[in-house]
Amino acid sequence: MSSSSFHIRAATPQDVGAILQLIIDLATYEKAADSVKATPELVSAYPAMPRVVAFLTLRKNLFETPFAHALLAFAGTVDNPGKAVGLALYFFNYSTWTGRPGLYLEDLYVSPECRNLGIGKALFGELGKVAKEKLSLLLKAEDLFFGFRKPYYLVTTFPCTDWPIELRSVGLVCLKWNQPSIDFYEKKLGATPMSEWMGMRLEEEGIDKLSSFVLEAAPPNASA
Repeated sequence: MSSSSFHIRAATPQDVGAILQLIIDLATYEKAADSVKATPELVSAYPAMPRVVAFLTLRKNLFETPFAHALLAFAGTVDNPGKAVGLALYFFNYSTWTGRPGLYLEDLYVSPECRNLGIGKALFGELGKVAKEKLSLLLKAEDLFFGFRKPYYLVTTFPCTDWPIELRSVGLVCLKWNQPSIDFYEKKLGATPMSEWMGMRLEEEGIDKLSSFVLEAAPPNASA
């Protein structure tokens, strides 16, 4: 099968089942299939149907809220799409150091039978287009933007016009044992390892502790 036998498009609510299956396939590949969970509220509502729970959670967070977005690669043509074989799930973030927005790639997955055909690189190419289109509409300011007397848009890269606020980073994490993916990110895309940083996460218990923190009143004689 050649790379010309595939096409990529933004996911729609009708694709939730395919997205969920690719997420499960990725988690299985990463030896963490049991980590695909859903919200406690939906689990209590559908205790005997974990796939339904995950399906509803994914649909809500991608298309109703939405907290994230997804691109899908399909085996087939635009007019006759086949099975979904690739996924890029992402959201936008912000860097206080650069003062610019970034894109965080949460999941990138290509089915084993469709690897080494350029689908991963093509998904990254579509991410670049999405970033340009979405971030270019972030702000329109009139008579307030640096004192200019005409509207300006904050736009992203490739290319930029007027006063650009460029998308300056694409962030992701990769398991240390996943050497094929590490090679892809470093050699094909030019990604830089951030070995000086340690990833950390707070889950339910940690979040509960966070919510209990309050600013304590200083002793009467304490200096500010």
